[in-house]
Parts: sequence; structure tokens; C-alpha cells
Amino acid sequence: MDVQTHMKELVAAEAARHVESGMILGLGSGSTAALMIEQVGRRWQAGEVTDITCVSTSFQATGLAQEFGMPLAGLNDVDHIDLAIDGADEVDPALNLIKGGGGCHTREKLVDARADRFIVVVDATKLSDVLGSFPVAVEVLPDAYRQVMVALTAMGSQPQLRMAVRKAGPVVTDQGNLLIDAAFDQIAEPRELERAINNVPGVLDNGLFVGLADEVLVGDVDGDTASVRSIRR
Repeated sequence: MDVQTHMKELVAAEAARHVESGMILGLGSGSTAALMIEQVGRRWQAGEVTDITCVSTSFQATGLAQEFGMPLAGLNDVDHIDLAIDGADEVDPALNLIKGGGGCHTREKLVDARADRFIVVVDATKLSDVLGSFPVAVEVLPDAYRQVMVALTAMGSQPQLRMAVRKAGPVVTDQGNLLIDAAFDQIAEPRELERAINNVPGVLDNGLFVGLADEVLVGDVDGDTASVRSIRR
């Protein structure tokens, strides 16, 4: 196992240790979150945690939970979520996030905002002094993507419709919508920008997650050594 993979495994294992029996657990998406689900799945199969209910953020998370036989429920089936564990594409010092690289941010925000505690799992390359290194993903109704792109341009971004890889045409979300990646130079006021984008007709939600994360588990690599540190709000 290379040191980068080992680092992700360490972060996933540390996150999985926060899962306790009886929890309603929000399962995030992305490569590190997938490793976390596998860690929780192994604990579930070994009987280390019992009586958990999982609420997934994506088709990916649902499939992984099913592989380990973990019970699943929909958002409308639970009255709260005890803990959500999810990844991020970028994190600022106030623990504001940009998510959406995997195209799942709308459902991720529904789950993460519902959680009593939200833990983010990332590697150190995702930390930024100011958000903006990663484009803001915007989920839009298919009939509205052109007018939304005009509005995003007026806000100072350079929007692009996200195109699929190894498939002709655009990326389609789990909800059947399209994604626009809106690049901003720097996002000095993420809360205001999140609200402004969401106020554009045709937008479902965007990848700015402001004031939601309680803790960020960061994986570091120093030569051949991998470690994990915690940043709390």
C-alpha cells in the first residue's frame, strides 16, 4: 500500500471510530468517505456496532452500505441524524466547505445539515486560506441551465456545464438534473454567495457548505509517514 492510500485509510478509520451502536448515521460520498463506509461495514459485520441505521448521500454510498448489509433508511424515514461523515473538495480555516466534485452535493447537504454532528474527512491538499481553488458545483433543472449560467457570470464566475467522461453529453445527477461548475477567483463571503446562488430560479442547491462542519479530520503525508489530525470549530 502506498503512503497516500495508507493516509486515506487512517483518516477513514479515525472517522469510523466515532460511530456508536444505536446511531442514525449519514454516509457521505467520495473516495475517503467510501473507505469510511467500508470501515464501518466491517465493524457492523463483526458485531462491534449494532442497531445502526444509515442514510446515504448517493448511489455510491447506498451500494457500499448494501454490500455490508447495513440497514438503510430515507431522509423522510428518520426524525434526526446523529452523525454524518462526508468528504470535501476544499476547506477554509472557518471549516466552510466546497463540495460537489462527485456531483452529490444536493443530497449531501440535506444529510449533513440534518446531523447533530458533522465530521469531514480530507487530506491536507484540500485546506485553503480562502475558498475558490475548487469550482462551486451548482445543480440546476435541465431547462434552466442557460439562464443560470448567465446569472452566475453576472456574479463574477466563469461557469461551465459539466460534461460526462466516457459518455456523450453532460453529467446527470442522481436527481436527474445537470451540473454547472462555477469558478470564482476567491470567495471572501461564502455565506452570502451560497444564498445568492440558491436564489437564482432553476437552482436546486450549490456546493458551498457554510457553518455545517463540526470537525475536520485531515490526513497528512510526510515522506513515508502518514498521520491524522483534527481541526474543530
